[in-house]
Amino acid sequence: MSANTALSIAGLFLHPLKSGAALPVQDATISETGLQFDREWMVVDADGEFVSQRELPRMALIKPELRHSELVLRAPGMLPLHLRLDGAEGELKVRVWNDTMPAFDMGDLAAQWCRDFLGVKGLRMAAFDSEAQRLAEPRYSAGVQALNAFSDGFPLLVLSQASLDEFNRRLQAAGHSAVGMERFRPSIVLAGVDTPHGEDQLSRLHINTADGPVELALTKPCPRCPIPDVDPTTTERQPHISELLRAYRSHERLGGAVAFGMNAVVVQGPGCNLRVGDAVTATVAF
Repeated sequence: MSANTALSIAGLFLHPLKSGAALPVQDATISETGLQFDREWMVVDADGEFVSQRELPRMALIKPELRHSELVLRAPGMLPLHLRLDGAEGELKVRVWNDTMPAFDMGDLAAQWCRDFLGVKGLRMAAFDSEAQRLAEPRYSAGVQALNAFSDGFPLLVLSQASLDEFNRRLQAAGHSAVGMERFRPSIVLAGVDTPHGEDQLSRLHINTADGPVELALTKPCPRCPIPDVDPTTTERQPHISELLRAYRSHERLGGAVAFGMNAVVVQGPGCNLRVGDAVTATVAF
């Protein structure tokens, strides 16, 4: 790829409920924590520890919808759960990996809905408190104060369509069916990357929006957990996904861990609106 490469946004995905289903959107607002409404709610156990598809694959069936003033969650066999965006009913202390922080409790009805669908006692639903100031790892933050909501560690995940196409080529050559981009839970999908995993060589993305300039720094390859093994339509675990990734995507910067996509932070642009089709100028790292 050349030093300044012209790309475009091929897809935008929100994951309002951490580890719930992806919500493809045509536009999304940049916030200090990545994309507005992304991973701003999560399910926690009785100790406040987050739960995910790692242990509860049925979470993949919880489909979100964002309306003007509420988040609506739907799941098979359940009535829709309507949550007002400003509808917190209390406070919680929650934990995401090594970070403990204050959060808002979405109330007993939301808690019971989670328990009924996921079949686990003691669950509650938390909403992100923007005063929590949860920071991404400073050495991978491009010199900015990179804030997170409930994401694992970084505000954004950037993937190219070329990377998924190559993965599916290998899957099908091995006799398996192709998979969708939602398996890998990106925030932003890039078109125009001319080689598979070319996003690994990008350092900055610049997007001129109608609201002003956006600049994102791609700072660290994303190590992958087993969640891509979960079929998002059936919740069946398919270990051949991770097995194939291990066969060709061990990354030296991660000590041999499997990498797929690039973690990114917001350098400039909170309040600006990204749209599918927006032109992107990428700077290649040397």
